[in-house]
Amino acid sequence: MEKIAYELIRSDRRTMGLEVDTEGHVRVRVPRFTPRWRIDAFVEERRAWIEQARARQARRQAKLPHIREEDKPLYVKRAKAILPEKIDRYARIMEVQPTGLTVTSAKTRFGSCSAKNRLSFSWRLMAYPEAAIDYVVVHELAHIRYKDHGRGFYGFVASVLPDYKDRIRLLQGR
Repeated sequence: MEKIAYELIRSDRRTMGLEVDTEGHVRVRVPRFTPRWRIDAFVEERRAWIEQARARQARRQAKLPHIREEDKPLYVKRAKAILPEKIDRYARIMEVQPTGLTVTSAKTRFGSCSAKNRLSFSWRLMAYPEAAIDYVVVHELAHIRYKDHGRGFYGFVASVLPDYKDRIRLLQGR
């Protein structure tokens, strides 16, 4: 049986931890002085869990849109065409006022809201269904009123999109 490859991160922690990222890579976090033989045994003991996690991640990735870098100009054009209208519509409903819009090339987040209430959206979001795009717009607009992800924030989002949890699943491939 082949040994499982993993990224090792040593830190000032007390326990060992294991994660499988969206690409199926295994990351092991361990206390600073843990011997390698113990880490290898820890990973091997969790082989079944790792394989299940990799399969789950592969299923999720298969459900997500395949986004190609060469399609960027098309997606940027679409973002600039539809996002201002969506932002205006939801900003009126939510009674908030963003200070601007930027389309970015972010790979790890679909949107953000600056401290000065400027909204940014990744052009990659345009590959997702309309319901998912609307959720990200509402999510970022909600940050104008709530700068955290607390109960008030999600209550505000739910007041506009009661099905927001289903929309999040569209972004996650669930």
